[in-house]
Amino acid sequence: MPAPAPALSVIMSVYNDAPFVGTAIESILTQSFTDFEFLIVDDHSADGSEAVLHEWAGRDARIRVLSRGEKGRVPALNRLLGEARGERIALMDSDDWCEPERFAKEMGFLDAHPDHGAVSCNCAVIDEAGNPFWRPPIDRPLTHEGILANLESGPLLNHNAVLFTRAALDAVGGYRAAYRHAEDYDLWLRLSRVTRLANLEENLVAYRIYPGQVSTAHIIEQTTNAGIAWLAHCATLAGQPDPTEGLPSLPALDELDTLFGPGAAAKVRRRVIERTLFAPDLLAAQGWPLLLDHARETEARGPLWRVAARLLKHRHPARAARLAAALVGA
Repeated sequence: MPAPAPALSVIMSVYNDAPFVGTAIESILTQSFTDFEFLIVDDHSADGSEAVLHEWAGRDARIRVLSRGEKGRVPALNRLLGEARGERIALMDSDDWCEPERFAKEMGFLDAHPDHGAVSCNCAVIDEAGNPFWRPPIDRPLTHEGILANLESGPLLNHNAVLFTRAALDAVGGYRAAYRHAEDYDLWLRLSRVTRLANLEENLVAYRIYPGQVSTAHIIEQTTNAGIAWLAHCATLAGQPDPTEGLPSLPALDELDTLFGPGAAAKVRRRVIERTLFAPDLLAAQGWPLLLDHARETEARGPLWRVAARLLKHRHPARAARLAAALVGA
């Protein structure tokens, strides 16, 4: 006879996090709430992470390490969701850690609020060595109404601290592979249409900041895809079909006006540039085509003149001159 399903399934995708994943696992195993299974998949790491996972699995029977599957975070997460047996599912990032009461408090919230399909919380910030790291605090909305009011620009839920109901995830079909690096934002938008969402005020997770982490390596693609997710959300709310539904990858920017209507591409470009105004090296590299197009089409040129000055200061004189020329031409 198969073992009864646990109350909670914890899922974690790991990619090249050998220095940190043991701390993350330990913070799960020491939770005060203990009725869970812990499913982990190694997403083709090359740094020995998989060996660390099997070592920890040998210590605690609640851990099940899945064999490697299709490469990529979204396929890994969807595979983990497919293997999970619990009626509630908690996310954990492999380079973070959580407080011992995280699951107890999040499960308790959903017990008390059966109309909610997901709850997350605030988080502390730590550096590579696990020491407190200061950054301006993020004022996350706590209520569903507050989250709805922030849907376009955020902040919303901490993905590394969320706990879902199975019913809510099934209602939206899990993660969509096309929204690479913005899969969580796309998920929040779709969940907001079928259930209520909330954040707990406490810092129950510690988010680690260090050089080279994935969350800072794909900002242009992440923000572009988030902009397309917002367009798709607005189309759905207006009773129109989502043009991105079922696509293996998202359309190019120059296709957005055809799919979503005139001005769609310009809106996405503006969103990307507004979120990277203070990253001149990034704008001089992969963000350059978007920056140049935005300069030619926007009427708000003041911030872009300051971008040109930053480009010059960061030793991108040719880019600075070309941006200035585009602004004068505009």
